[in-house]
Amino acid sequence: MFVDSHCHLEMESFDRDLEQVIQKSIDEGLEYVLTVGTEESYFEKVAQLIDRYPFIYGAIGIHPHNAGDFDGRLEKVVRQAARHPKIVGYGEVGLDFFKNHSPKETQKKVFVKQLAMAQDMGLPIIVHSRDARQETLEILKSEYRVGGGVIHCYSYDLAAAKKFLEMGFHISIPGTITYKTAAALKDVVRYVPPERLLAETDAPFLTPVPHRGKRNVPYYVKITIDTMAKVRGMDVNALALLMRDNFSRLFLNSNTKKDI
Repeated sequence: MFVDSHCHLEMESFDRDLEQVIQKSIDEGLEYVLTVGTEESYFEKVAQLIDRYPFIYGAIGIHPHNAGDFDGRLEKVVRQAARHPKIVGYGEVGLDFFKNHSPKETQKKVFVKQLAMAQDMGLPIIVHSRDARQETLEILKSEYRVGGGVIHCYSYDLAAAKKFLEMGFHISIPGTITYKTAAALKDVVRYVPPERLLAETDAPFLTPVPHRGKRNVPYYVKITIDTMAKVRGMDVNALALLMRDNFSRLFLNSNTKKDI
């Protein structure tokens, strides 16, 4: 019944024990895992994973860190890779003004372009936004007409969450909900309607307490979901089932993907 709605199993951090991590995820009761390829070098590995494991689905897109690489050739590569029947989301894409690995204006331009591509393909968008709250809101409001998608690894306050919800987005909660500094994120978890909540690991990053400092893995999403359930005063299994249904509705049962 548990779902990790966002991780990166294709990354090098999992090369040494990938099969064991996946088997442990199955043993721990994960029903679905979404692995997200953020640059061209990962696309083939994503395809291999989703071909091999029935419960793993994929998303692809160009991360804002790599926005400077985006050109006409790469657009064609993304469009071709997205034709795989188990690619169910476009992302993660957006703005990252914390590290600024690509110039801000380049990030904005590429974000707008990829929003258009996601809409062309009929894929829900997976948004990465860090230290770029206002710019992200403005671009989504002006450029993303279809709606539908998720604000991944949510890190803003309740006021911003309300605006994303008004646009039709889901809010995905990472392992940071277990940190001592998570008071604002807990307010978000209490407020968001249950039908708009998702949970994720972002593995191998953002490992929850008590494993913080070690590599994150998909089955640690159970720790995040347990914390979310306590914050909301809900039974953990009931919340897990609700979020499984949210994931299925957004990524697996939308019937919006286009063959282009």
